[in-house]
Amino acid sequence: MARARILVVEDEEPIRQGLLDVLVFHGFTADGAASGEAGLAAVAARLPDLVLLDVMMPGLDGLETCRRLRVAYADLPILMLTAKGAEEDIVAGFNAGADDYVCKPFSLRELMVRVEAILRRAGRSPQSPPLDLGGIWLDPGNLRLFTDGAAVALTRRECHMLLHLHRHRDRIISRREFLAEVWGYDEPDLETRTVDIHLQRLRRKLEAVSPRLGRTIIETVRGSGYRLRESGAGTP
Repeated sequence: MARARILVVEDEEPIRQGLLDVLVFHGFTADGAASGEAGLAAVAARLPDLVLLDVMMPGLDGLETCRRLRVAYADLPILMLTAKGAEEDIVAGFNAGADDYVCKPFSLRELMVRVEAILRRAGRSPQSPPLDLGGIWLDPGNLRLFTDGAAVALTRRECHMLLHLHRHRDRIISRREFLAEVWGYDEPDLETRTVDIHLQRLRRKLEAVSPRLGRTIIETVRGSGYRLRESGAGTP
């Protein structure tokens, strides 16, 4: 699959250029526009896969730009960048047609998590091949676990948790790391049982496709976190 093309509509040149550099570093094709008017023209000239759209711009602001884009391109993914975090501003962005928003100042990690999530929902992320988790296969593209004789559906977050465990299978993953890397939380030190609850569900699904193998794949390391106990490297 070709690299996704992202258009950054931001009037502040240093911010715009910084975002373009980050997107290119992460493997995307990125273009910039310095105003709402220029953004509309850029979309008309070459339809991107996603628009990062600043709200506070002189002339045609981000909300009006978003409204016009949504009328002309009903399925175009739009992520709003705003310095305003009040509930009414967030609601205004969604009412204008935005798919998601990030409040400035934002972490680049949070931004990339949201960008990738929107592209996945739009079907513009490359699908990963199935991964061997030690006798149970994870199919990220179709959000499922399977063996020769059984299969079970996963939520996107469950899939991302397993992918994170697989990528870092040589070490323990803490709850704090899960919250930062999978949930995209800026302050992952908050007290929550979210990670534990999701992993309990994951274990039930692993055991549903293979009762014997499912009990061994995700190991709890008391006081530290979780790790993937077994993993293969082939394809089915």
